[in-house]
Amino acid sequence: MDASSRGALAEVRQRLAELTRPASGLLERARDVLTGQERAVSSEELLGLAEELFSVARLLDGQVSLRRALSDPSGSPADRAGVARRLLSGRVSETTLDLVETAARQRWSRPLDLVEATEALATDAALDAAEAQGELDDVEDQLFRFGRIVGGDAELSRILSDRTAPAAGKAALLDRLVAGRVSPITAMLVRNHLTGRAVGNAENVVERLSEAASTRRGQSVARVTTAVALTAAQERRLTELLSRLYNRSIGLQVIVDPGVLGGLVIRVGDEVIDGSVAHRLEVAGRRLVG
Repeated sequence: MDASSRGALAEVRQRLAELTRPASGLLERARDVLTGQERAVSSEELLGLAEELFSVARLLDGQVSLRRALSDPSGSPADRAGVARRLLSGRVSETTLDLVETAARQRWSRPLDLVEATEALATDAALDAAEAQGELDDVEDQLFRFGRIVGGDAELSRILSDRTAPAAGKAALLDRLVAGRVSPITAMLVRNHLTGRAVGNAENVVERLSEAASTRRGQSVARVTTAVALTAAQERRLTELLSRLYNRSIGLQVIVDPGVLGGLVIRVGDEVIDGSVAHRLEVAGRRLVG
């Protein structure tokens, strides 16, 4: 997304935050009663909101003319919101409809940004539900582990990353892999993000979901690759060191890969600290050749 669409997404996320907290004060409660404003506050309501927003995202992804109509800069914001209401009224909750109308009133750089934004709202609502249920830690861990499964299986990664593969077939495959093994919220996130037509690299998609869950917990993620498993004491010391280095809370996601030979490879965001033996040997080899 460029700056214009990022600004639009920020506006809609602000509206989501307003609609997913209890009314504060007598005046706001009275206004909700008078206007019939619905809110999604409980974990069940948040899950329902996430499911509906994912459904709207799939609808927009499959209907080119619709997403163009809802993001057409030549139309007025009120006209675009009116299209959303006529299409979705009675089919989704008022909270979902309010958010889609809010999105339609924004200026998007391209129609596909509206699809991406709707998926982002659905993901936010799903993580809100996980937080409300006290499952956010589990969801983050399950997403991380599933990402490692995808990354370690070339055929599975190829299938899930294939934009031309039928969504129904991917959904059935994912259900076999995760049903009953992970939280329903984890399953919802994985299923909806990996069955879209613009999925891209499946491992990266799941990794971004895991990072979103970690960010929700107030942490940045350090992905640590090591030749052998770290002890609890080593993980604790590394966490403390990285937290001091980056001046923020850091959570570890540890990957064991004998290919690094020894030492650690640490990635925080786009920054990589490569202290592995394999890397040092590679550098030494280049110097010898040079």
